[in-house]
Amino acid sequence: MNRSRIRLHRCTVGRILVIVAAVGMLMLTAVTSPASAAPGKAPLGGGSGIAILQTDGSAAICTLTTIGFDQRGGLIGLTAGHCGDAGARVLSELWPLRGSVGVIEQVNADLDYALIRFDPSAVRPLRTVGAVTIRSVQVTPPQFPDIACKDGRTSGHTCGIVWISGHEVHITQMCVIEGDSGSPVVIGDRLIGMVNAYFEVACLGPEKGTNIGPVMRDLQHRGVTGYRLV
Repeated sequence: MNRSRIRLHRCTVGRILVIVAAVGMLMLTAVTSPASAAPGKAPLGGGSGIAILQTDGSAAICTLTTIGFDQRGGLIGLTAGHCGDAGARVLSELWPLRGSVGVIEQVNADLDYALIRFDPSAVRPLRTVGAVTIRSVQVTPPQFPDIACKDGRTSGHTCGIVWISGHEVHITQMCVIEGDSGSPVVIGDRLIGMVNAYFEVACLGPEKGTNIGPVMRDLQHRGVTGYRLV
């Protein structure tokens, strides 16, 4: 096989005009939740859809990997690094008219993850989103033939075998589509990584993601010396 012809696609829904996205999201929320206009905190957890504002006025639609607390009790979360730059504002996809709920604080392009600093007065952190509940973090990489699962804002809950896993990267057969970037990858209720891309064809080609162990170690060098799940 000629490896140079294998195409790797990042799983980001991007370049969506903020006004159009906000109106569409509001319509969806109004259909699914009659109390959508009520004031309160936006519920967010690993698997929730988020909109990250870009400098040209568009928004990248991605998925939150996890949410929890740093060593000082600050509310933080993770998503894929290619979803936005440091300083970009983050909105809840389902509650966009509540405005910014956080800001991307730092991005590591090599590991392709972003650290989000959330406003605790605007967010209600969740342990369970969809079919994924995160109760612990597994810093060791998954191994063949583990079965990994994820919950993404686009393709929902899917599972697949772990084909390859090294120190930083895993490759699985999970179905992922644009918008699933950042989705939490779990084995059982243990967070083992995040979704970043897929090969060739969405849902048919393998998923490629970053393991959570290297991310947690890198966070320590960036001032986040402790991380506690909700």
